[in-house]
Amino acid sequence: MSIDPEIGFTADIIRDPSRFVGRTELIQGCMLAINAPTGLISVYGKRGVGKSSLLRQIQQMALGEYTLAKNAGIGHLIPLKPRKYLTAYYSCDSLIADGKDLLSRLCNDQSAEDSLLRLVPDEGKEIVEFTRSKEVSAGADLKVVNWGAKGIESTKYARAVPGDIVQTFRNYVDAIVTHQVKKRMKRDGLLILLDEFDVIKNKDGIGSLIKSLTTPEVKFAICGIGRDLSDLVNDHASIERLIEQGVLPVKPMPLPESEEIITRAVELFKGAVQFESGIGTKIAQIGQGYPYFVQLIGKKCINELNMRNATLVDQDIFDKVVEDIKSGKAFPTLEAAYQMAIGNSGDRQILLHLLADQNSEQISSDEVGRIVLKSARQDAEELNVQYVDQLIPRLIEKKYGPVLERVPERQGIYEFVNPVLRQYIRLREF
Repeated sequence: MSIDPEIGFTADIIRDPSRFVGRTELIQGCMLAINAPTGLISVYGKRGVGKSSLLRQIQQMALGEYTLAKNAGIGHLIPLKPRKYLTAYYSCDSLIADGKDLLSRLCNDQSAEDSLLRLVPDEGKEIVEFTRSKEVSAGADLKVVNWGAKGIESTKYARAVPGDIVQTFRNYVDAIVTHQVKKRMKRDGLLILLDEFDVIKNKDGIGSLIKSLTTPEVKFAICGIGRDLSDLVNDHASIERLIEQGVLPVKPMPLPESEEIITRAVELFKGAVQFESGIGTKIAQIGQGYPYFVQLIGKKCINELNMRNATLVDQDIFDKVVEDIKSGKAFPTLEAAYQMAIGNSGDRQILLHLLADQNSEQISSDEVGRIVLKSARQDAEELNVQYVDQLIPRLIEKKYGPVLERVPERQGIYEFVNPVLRQYIRLREF
């Protein structure tokens, strides 16, 4: 019988604490940030490091679900009376123009389990308690099972102010805190989690807006791609007092933690799948600290296992998966990005591989590291690749990815936008 790879591996955001591994220091930081009376929680890092999964775990802990901390061996750090919240979760997109546009989205989103609007009290709306985890001790949140005859109108408890979305948002939040947080659920506050925050086009003034909306009963958590907080919030100076305990940079995983993804998957498969000794380490080494890539490779191993009607992921299966990666057969999305970048140019393909294979310059400890065009130019000349300056533009143009981005503070220094793609290119034969 075919085994569902999703039982043990997933490329999706991890919501269930039982599937989450490693990140002990970050979990500790999350606990401190959640239990601080006020403050902004900020999660940032490169693509593929598991930011969104961490944000979902913050949501679980905010509800009072600390299984993750207990599994990580830091249960003794859980406060005797942890702060508990109701939560709203929203994933931003690039069509959001600015802060007011974001508030408009929050006030109109109709997700039954995650929206802010679901928590706004209204006659006729049927709201029930539910848990976001399979754990027995999971904390309850609220979801809508019936919006009522009036649809999503909330005029009785929270007045919408035409032309003033900021005041409308304040009215909604005040109503939620008064009627749901305090009266109904007896919680400490409302936590609003905003994922993909980096894609908002104009972030001017958002820091000041968050500061003005943050109270002892209302806390924000933002998450997105960035080297530091300034990549998420332009006017970050305005929120410095809010971030003393809430800055959570997500770096690539250490090798043992990456290997633990395989170990946990085996546990989740409950005996249906085993990995030959040493294979988990090899997968972790290929993953280079990016849990998303480790999960993809793990899923590919299970797919190959099913093709052979086997139960043991051995060296032969691992070699076949690596061969498929090298030939471009394993991961269509990464392969499409690779082909888009090189176009029809053999010289650009060589240059891209030279850049991906380059030893990262130790400018900082940031992620996989940065690359120096000058070094690649010299290597390209040795391989008879000419006109490097004409090959680079496609790699940094948005419509072709982009694959690379310039590092502003250093001339001639670039960085791969997606480190997982960089590792894929390293493995890819040409």
